Amino acid sequence: MSNRHLARTLVMQSLYQWDFNQQPQDKLEEIIAYDRGEFAPNFDDGGYVKETIDGIMKNLAEIDVVIIQFAPEWPLASMTCMDRNILRLGTFELKFSPTVPSKVAINEAIELAKSFGGEASGKFVNGVLGAIYKDVVANGKLKEVDINPPEKTNEEKVESLENFST
Repeated sequence: MSNRHLARTLVMQSLYQWDFNQQPQDKLEEIIAYDRGEFAPNFDDGGYVKETIDGIMKNLAEIDVVIIQFAPEWPLASMTCMDRNILRLGTFELKFSPTVPSKVAINEAIELAKSFGGEASGKFVNGVLGAIYKDVVANGKLKEVDINPPEKTNEEKVESLENFST
């Protein structure tokens, strides 16, 4: 599992726990610390988990509005807690994170949904985030990282080769 994928998994687990237990936002740091200790005690994410959760919380109202707009048949309260929080992560990375390419955000969210969600979660997340992406493209609001992708690092090149299947 790549470092960034593990970090996204920690974000998703922490958001899920926070949402499921209906905790106040000020409990998130405690939840992150617990999840890190349980699932990745020696993992250095370079601050990604905290920065991402902070970004999601800062933009939560807008993120939820976007999800509601592009999943009109599924009110947030009707979605599974897992799907809702994977969509929050994916929407944040897709629309608000300047460093995560949109297609990476979508693919990672789909993988999380397939791994942790229900039978139809992958397709559901794909449909919602795909519709958001199409809207971003149609409105000419692609991020700089999508227009001019950075050169892959050696670690990313190795991960790409490891994930290549014949």
